[in-house]
Amino acid sequence: IVGSIGVISPGFGFTRLMDKVGVERRVYSAGDNKSMLDPFMPIEDDQKEHFQELLSDVHDEFIANVQKGRGDRLKDDPDVFSGLFWTGKQAMALGLVDGLGSPGFVAREVIGEENVVNYTFTPNPVDSFFRKMGLQLSKGILTSLGLNQPSMGI
Repeated sequence: IVGSIGVISPGFGFTRLMDKVGVERRVYSAGDNKSMLDPFMPIEDDQKEHFQELLSDVHDEFIANVQKGRGDRLKDDPDVFSGLFWTGKQAMALGLVDGLGSPGFVAREVIGEENVVNYTFTPNPVDSFFRKMGLQLSKGILTSLGLNQPSMGI
C-alpha cells in the first residue's frame, strides 16, 4: 500500500456530553490558545482556522518534498496529493514508486544490505497461552453474569 500524501489531526469534542452529565472542566494555562485542542473544551472559529492553516502548510511542504524527490517520474494527477492510497501497481502508474518488492528485496538489491533484521513482534508461546486463557476466562465471567449477550443496535 502506497500513498496517503495528506495531513490529518483527528480528535474528539466532548463539551455537550460534559454539559449533559454535569461535569465542569478546569484547565489552567498561560496563553490564550494553549488549550485549543483540548477535547473537553469548545474550539473557537479563529483557532479552527489557524489549525487548518497549519495543516495546509504542512501538507504543502509534504507535497513539495514528494515532487522534489520523485521529479519527472511523478504523474500529474490531482489525486496523488489527496490523501488516497494505492496498491503498489497503481502507485507505479502514478510515479510514486519505481518498482515492487519486499522489504528484504529492497534491503538486499537496492541498498545492498545482506543482514536484514526483522523487528516484527511475535509473542512467545507462553504469552499466547495466557492471553488466550485470559480471553476465555473473561468470556466465561461475562456469560455467567449474563453480560455476554449480543448488543442491540442503537
